[in-house]
Amino acid sequence: MQAWRNAFQKQLSKDVSVAGVTLARFIWASPLAALYLYLLYQWQPVAMPVFSGHFAGFIVAASLAQILATALMVKLFKLRNYAIGAGLAKSEAVLAAVLGVVFFSESLTALGWFGVALGGCAVFLLSGASLRQLSVPVLLLGLGSGLAFALTSLWVRQASLVLGLPFPYGAAWVLLLVIMLQTLLLLLWLTLKDRPTLTALWQRPKLTLLISLCSCVGSIGWFTAMSLESVALVKTLGQVEVLFMLLISAFVFKEKLQKADHWGLALIVLAAIAVMWA
Repeated sequence: MQAWRNAFQKQLSKDVSVAGVTLARFIWASPLAALYLYLLYQWQPVAMPVFSGHFAGFIVAASLAQILATALMVKLFKLRNYAIGAGLAKSEAVLAAVLGVVFFSESLTALGWFGVALGGCAVFLLSGASLRQLSVPVLLLGLGSGLAFALTSLWVRQASLVLGLPFPYGAAWVLLLVIMLQTLLLLLWLTLKDRPTLTALWQRPKLTLLISLCSCVGSIGWFTAMSLESVALVKTLGQVEVLFMLLISAFVFKEKLQKADHWGLALIVLAAIAVMWA
């Protein structure tokens, strides 16, 4: 879902501003997330959550960080091809591992660190990037996007844990509140600063809906998994997304892939096995 969302965002970015492409990720996702939460309560009712100031802080921080991460990634797509842009943004797994251990009291076994490191190497190979290709702006945008995505994930996990609801209800509440806040902030910004972008999104309803749908379904998976396990391990396992990203890059955008792809895919598999064992 995330690979398709990135592909649709790349298409939309040809005609719509960075803020508009970022909004497309959230604008129809709120009702979808609300429907998902409603269906959970119909399936098995649990207690309603009690929101604290601590929880609200995590929600606001995660919402702002994800908006920034998405905006930086869209700018990255405009500088490099699809695979390199999204590949650099996937540095988030390594950054999440370091930040989680240092600031969020998370712990990783040696096998977990090995998997995270393998995943980082795999993403670099699969992106088709080389040190000669990476200019300073591309490198800073990629690492900045990865850092913002890593912080988003860590704050989302903390919000789910603070809420204290049974699985998977906490993650569902966090998802709904984050998406609603992001939608309101971006709609307010564009209404005040860039109304033509809202018109441009309105004129592309199918593409906008596809982006929101893929984003919401992907986020349900991410948020739920991160309520169960360390962010670094979840993100490393999630790097199998890069395989789908490369297939889309080759067959949809007709972009040439590097010979290192086979090695990269092998490392992705090894990294996934390592984090599952960890």
